[in-house]
Parts: sequence; C-alpha cells; structure tokens
Amino acid sequence: MGEVDPAFIQDTEHRPKLAVTEADGIPLIDLSALNSTDSTVIARLVSEIADACENWGFFQVINHGVPVGCREKIESAARKFFAQSTEEKGRVRRDERNPMGYYDGEHTKNVRDWKEVFDTVVEVPTVIPASPDPDDKELKLLFNQWPEYPSDLREACEEYTRETEKLSYKLLELISLSLGLPANRLSSFFKDQISFTRLNYYPPCSVPHLALGVGRHKDAGALTVLAQDDVGGLEVKRKTDGEWIRVKPTPNAYIINVGDIIQVWSNDKYESVEHRVTVNSKKERLSLPFFFNPAHYTVVEPLEELVTHQNPAKYKAYNWGKFISHRNLSNFKKLNVENIQIYHFRI
Repeated sequence: MGEVDPAFIQDTEHRPKLAVTEADGIPLIDLSALNSTDSTVIARLVSEIADACENWGFFQVINHGVPVGCREKIESAARKFFAQSTEEKGRVRRDERNPMGYYDGEHTKNVRDWKEVFDTVVEVPTVIPASPDPDDKELKLLFNQWPEYPSDLREACEEYTRETEKLSYKLLELISLSLGLPANRLSSFFKDQISFTRLNYYPPCSVPHLALGVGRHKDAGALTVLAQDDVGGLEVKRKTDGEWIRVKPTPNAYIINVGDIIQVWSNDKYESVEHRVTVNSKKERLSLPFFFNPAHYTVVEPLEELVTHQNPAKYKAYNWGKFISHRNLSNFKKLNVENIQIYHFRI
C-alpha cells in the first residue's frame, strides 16, 4: 500500500480530524460479578449493562474470563501471518465463492478501507444463502482456509474463537436480562450461528488525514466482541452530540458493541452505534473482532414481549441470511447505491 490509490480517499466531510477526543465516558464493566451468588450484585451488573447499551451502544469489559495467554497467542500468530508477502498471503485469498480467508480490498460505504483481513467461521461448515434473492432457496457452505505459515495460526484462532464465543453467550444473557427477559431468551437464535472471527491488520498509512482503516458503519449482526492492541484507533460516534470519540485501549479489556439485530429485537430501546477506525502514519495496528451472529434462517423482528399498544413494533420482519448476503455484495465491488440497512425495514 505504498502509492495512495484514490479509492482510499474519504469525502471531505468523513475525513478524520487530526485532533482526537478521547472518551472517559465509555463504560468499563467488571464481569467478575457473574461469579457472585448475591442476587443484588448480579442485578447491579445487569443495570450497568442496560445503561451502557441504552446510552452508548458500546462498553468495555474486564475480568471477562478469556485467558490472557489465548489472546497473546492469536496476536502473535496474526502478526506473523500479515508480515508475509502479498503473494504468500494470497494463497488463502477469499473470493465471492468462499468469503473466508485473506483479503485486502474491502470497501465500507463504497470507499476502500486501509486494512487487510483474515476471516474464519465458527461452525464448519457454516450454512448461508447462496444469494440475496428472496426466491432463491439455494444454500452454500463456507469452510475455513488455513495458511501453511504460521503453523500455529489455526490452533490459536480456534482457541480464541471458543473463548470469545463463551464470552458472547454470557453477554447475550446479560443483555436479555437487561431487557426484562429470561436470561436464555435469545440463545436459541444462535443454534446454527453464522458467527466469525476476523483478524484486522492496519498498515502504517502516509495519509492518515485522508483515509480510514474502516469507514463509518454500524455492525449488522447481534454483538461484536473486540480486542484491540495498544495503538488504538477505534472511534465511536457519541449519541449525545454526534462527536467522534476515540476508545482508549484498556489492557486486556474487550470492547463490546450492540449490533443492528439487538437494536431491532429491543425495538429501538438499544441502538447500534456508528463507529470507524483511524489509521496511524508510523505504527501498524492489530484488532481482533468476533462477530456474534444468529442462524441464517433467523427472522429478525422486535421481540413480542417488548411490543405493546403504547410501544408498537418499529420494524418489519426481515430474513437475516438474505440481509447479510445482500450486505456482503459490496465487499467485493463498489456499488452505485447505498448498501441495505435496517432503516429500510422501519415501519
């Protein structure tokens, strides 16, 4: 990524500001309360989760149960993988037929992201619709591609994925309780999950004032569980004033954000918040998101327990698999229209 391709350049209004606002306000939640037998301690934790989801859509968690060694292993293997030549990485390049593996040409809002990625699914094979066409009933199977080097990437990735998946289920239960629902109310949607782990690598960028690692976007799935290194770069759009706020890295914490599906399930009580990633002129950056997504056949709509006469459903039902198939079209080519969004289903 030496010469700057115009495809990377953001429109003027979306370019990052060089002066950074760092957030003190993004909640830091201690999950060690989950080990308590005291119901008031659990209730306090559920209340913290509710406040964070409602006011920010983002929060950080500590004492989350994911072993530090597990995270260190995947970070080390990921750095070795991305340090290879483009040709070597290209041996596991993803394409429209199999969107798992390595890729360096992803677009967000039709502008190219300054990043490289390596994606792996949780369930092997993962079943998704073959196309976004509502009448096309054909399904396709996704399999992981593993590079020869580094030889420990597969083991590190699978172990990390198992641990972040466990954390995701804990968070899902807390979010369910925070909505006044039974802890296991949402779990069944994830029986045939189409979740995936991504390794994000952001090389140093000579034009950090013009390009973004990932352009502004909201996550389409249910929950995102993110580990970031100490370089930082994640920015969240604050709900109160629309200001872009930098999420300061907290050692061994995970950053959690509510996705579009939880916004719809909660009937807008919780909101999926816009975020983006800035790049650094001197330092490379690594981040590890786990995207927790329900089965492809899930029909996403406001949960019936949260819909009343006073608070009618704000969204029409949509098929999650078809939605994400449509969304993924723009990963491989620049579209001339805005990609599908949940507001297209707003009543």
